Amino acid sequence: MSKVKITYVRSAINRPQRQKLTLAALGLKKLNQSREMEGSPQVLGMIAKVQHLLKVEEIKG
Repeated sequence: MSKVKITYVRSAINRPQRQKLTLAALGLKKLNQSREMEGSPQVLGMIAKVQHLLKVEEIKG
């Protein structure tokens, strides 16, 4: 499995509660915060639901 780096770049103000909870489940609380995670199907599904709020980069290596 590859790793992905996700960065929270757009605010969740005026977004549905479900999207806010998805961001929290990904461990993102503040703007411009980044996390590196394994690219499991569960994580990729959560990223797909809030991709308009994130910047996603694949990490090689």
